[in-house]
Amino acid sequence: MNTVQTLKTLEDYINLNYPITFYPEIEGGYTVVIQDLSGCISTGESLQEAMDNILEAKRQWLEAAIQYKDPIPLPSNMI
Repeated sequence: MNTVQTLKTLEDYINLNYPITFYPEIEGGYTVVIQDLSGCISTGESLQEAMDNILEAKRQWLEAAIQYKDPIPLPSNMI
């Protein structure tokens, strides 16, 4: 797993552009995933709501990783 050693703050990581995948659900709405951040998943009734929710999930994922000093992978589109 590649990590960025020069990044220090939450905002440094927030500003990285991780690929986001949207999956339309049969019953409506979307499931959205950042596959580079294991377990970073959310949902939304609209594309906008799903995007807002995954960005908040990304922030929370990164906050927890920083707090617990877990490695944070680079976005796969940067490797």
